[in-house]
Order: sequence, then C-alpha cells, then structure tokens
Amino acid sequence: MPATMLPFLLFLPLLTATVAATAAYPVTQLLNVKDITKETESEPTRLPEDLPLHENYPIHNTTTHTQWKLKLFHRDNLPLNFDPDHRCRFKERMERDLKRVSSLLRQLSNDSNEQVTDFGSDVVSGTEQGSGEYFVRIGVGSPPRSQYVVIDSGSDIVWVQCQPCSKCYQQSDPVFDPAGSASYAGVSCDSSVCDRLDNAGCNDGRCRYEVAYGDGSYTSGTLALETLTFGRVMIRNIAIGCGHMNRGMFVGAAGLLGLGGGAMSFVGQLGGQTGGAFSYCLVSRGTESTGSLEFGRGAMPVGGAWVPLIRNPRAPSFYYVGLSGLGVGGTRVPIPEQIFELTNLGYGGVVMDTGTAVTRLPAPAYEAFRDTFIGLTANLPRSAGVSIFDTCYDLNGFVSVRVPTVSFYFSGGPILTLPARNFLIPVDGEGTFCFAFAASPSGLSIIGNIQQEGIQISIDGANGFVGFGPSIC
Repeated sequence: MPATMLPFLLFLPLLTATVAATAAYPVTQLLNVKDITKETESEPTRLPEDLPLHENYPIHNTTTHTQWKLKLFHRDNLPLNFDPDHRCRFKERMERDLKRVSSLLRQLSNDSNEQVTDFGSDVVSGTEQGSGEYFVRIGVGSPPRSQYVVIDSGSDIVWVQCQPCSKCYQQSDPVFDPAGSASYAGVSCDSSVCDRLDNAGCNDGRCRYEVAYGDGSYTSGTLALETLTFGRVMIRNIAIGCGHMNRGMFVGAAGLLGLGGGAMSFVGQLGGQTGGAFSYCLVSRGTESTGSLEFGRGAMPVGGAWVPLIRNPRAPSFYYVGLSGLGVGGTRVPIPEQIFELTNLGYGGVVMDTGTAVTRLPAPAYEAFRDTFIGLTANLPRSAGVSIFDTCYDLNGFVSVRVPTVSFYFSGGPILTLPARNFLIPVDGEGTFCFAFAASPSGLSIIGNIQQEGIQISIDGANGFVGFGPSIC
C-alpha cells in the first residue's frame, strides 16, 4: 500500500480555521477523506423541532433585549425533497450556483439596476432547497407561525409567501395567512417605508413590491408591517413583503430574510436596536450539527481577526472586503494585489456572499492559485474535471491525505487559513474530490459559503468591519 494511503496517527488540530496577523503558517494539513466521503451518505430523517414560541415562553421586546441567537440549517440537513444521490445533489447545487453568480455579475459588473438577490437563530443550509444555501426558523405574525426562511447577505428585503396565493411554490409549512395575524398592517403608497423600496408600485392605495432573482425565481405582493419572533424575542413593525405571486427555487422555505447592507434589509431595519451587528457560523455540509445566526453588538467576538468593510456606492447591499493575495502551502502566490481592488467606478473588488457556494476569482488570479496547488499535490492521483471544477483528485481508498494549506491574505495583515474540507470537497460518493474554486469571467471576486463554513464570521456594519474567528462551529 502506498504511504499516502496509510491512516495518519498524529493528532493535528488543523481541521479548524487558522486566523493570524503574521506570515508563519503550517505548510500542510490533513484531509480526512474517509470521514468526509461517508458524510455524503448521510440522510436527514426528520425536520428540526419546532421553535419554542411565545405559547411556552415569556416574550421579550427588543427594547430591553438587544442580542439573540438562532440556529442555521443547511439544506442537506432537512429531509425536504432530499435526493440521496450526492452526485445529483452536487450537480443541482452547481447549477443554482452558476445562476446566482451570473446574476451577481450582471448586477455588479455593469450599470444594471436589476435586483439580486444582539438575538439569533440556528441556520439551515438551503442550497438544494433553492435559491440560497442556509435557512433559519422564525415566527411570523401574532400569534407567531413558524416558517423556514433563506438567509441572504446580498438581499435587502424580508418576505414570505402569503394567502391568498395566486401562485405559490411548495413550502414545508402552511402558507402564512395575514388574516389570522393581529399584528399585520399593510403599508400605504404614500408611506416613507414604501419610498425606501426600489421599483415600488401601488394598488388600491397599498404599497406593492416585486423582486426577481437571477435563477428565474421571483416574488411579488404587498408590503406590510408585521411582528417577527426569534425564539423568545419579538420584533414589532418589521417591513416585510407578503408574496401573493411567487415562483422558483425556494423549495421548502417560506421566503427570505435579507441581511444585506441596505435600509430595507432585516439588519438595516433593526438599526440601533442591534448596533448594526450580526454574526453567523455556517454549518459544514453533510454534518448533523447546526450553525448559528446571532444579532446584536454582544455577538461581536473578542479575539477575532478584523478587516475593514469596503462600501461600494453602486452596490450598497453587498459586503466588500479588501483581499491582497492568496497563499498555498504557507507561501504567498505571486499575484498582483491590484487584481482584487474595487475600482473608483465600483467594479471588481471582493464580495462576501452567503448565497454563492463556490469562491470565484479573476481568471489570472485563479490560474496562478490553482497551478500552485497542483504543483504541491503532484503525489495525489488526478481525475477528470467535474462541472465548474477543473482540478479534481481520485482519492478512492484513501483514509486521509496531506494537502497544502490554502490561505486568504486580507488587506491590513490578517491571514485566514482554511480547513482542508473548505477547499477540497467531494463531488460524488466514490472518492472524487475537487479544488473548490473557479474563475470569474470578470474582475469581481466572490468569497462563497463553502469557504466560509465552520468559521465564525461577524459583520459590524456600524463601525465598518468584518471579523473572522476566533470561534468555530
């Protein structure tokens, strides 16, 4: 048996993200091939237990509670339309990802106006349930009705499907009926809330909204003020879209919780109640654990590595960060720093996006990055490319392998070294792993959710920083 196929006996704490501000980094780390491949066979058996809403717990108002936490779920953790064939799930995920990225490129690479899209909740990944990868469970209305909603850091609206439904897709819970909510209040066309909407309409004196997504999904309906419940925390008068005509890839989820940087996003509407701060930890694919989504300044960690947020007036919804370079095997790849810069006209730059799965890099940067990785993995058997991936390996029969470390060099000094499972991912159940990056057809770079998994990421919008670590999930 080749030496590379022997199980490693040393304990190496390298399956977690490493964040530091110096250039001293490990050269290699361990990829647990057997364990990760086995995870592709896992099948969710039941939906997570329902939320403990106010029938069982005292409700707290955000005037006194400014921090709360939710569970995040990955689509693979829910038995909603679950396909046991990992190859099929992967293919569908990549198809959705291509549509998402194409939509972002149309929005962020030209002058189009097309819309794309302290408390907390568990986050569920919804990649395979449709547009968006991760889901949280919240209560809508009074009394609260439990609903799964997609989280999206690039969207600036909160919406759910509503009765009466002229056109609705299938969701896991009963469609929300505003007639049964004591707190539902439609927004008038002359309201200042309606004025904040892009492309707002008016019908019978009520404010209308419409959002189209890059994958062909859309939602349209009435804008309303409603109460949302997160565990024991109730938030009143949140502007939400009540969608009466909806189509698309949000299978299982009732709607979307926009976490973008605009005024109409959930974070923007909370404003001073949470200090413009939230933190999330995306659960890894194939595991039975949940991630987390936490709101409030108290959610900001001590000891993380902080990098400045970059504001793009052309795309205020998105969270840009400064990336100065990439590293492989503890060494910085020779890539001009200018390739990652946001131009004065608002083009290029690096976006953190929960809705994109695979990190995209400008072609020259990707090619240099990929070629360096290939050069340091010459001992591993290669396989043909799969889908958008051109660098794949046949690791069938391996228990674990050593691979070179992969790092993001952020502007200002911090370096984020990824867990091995965040850059070599299984594309089938037979041991084929691929380098989970792809070339961008434009100057825009996108840090996707595969690379973000298992790492605590904090957005301090009020002070203009993004934090990485120190916690993992």
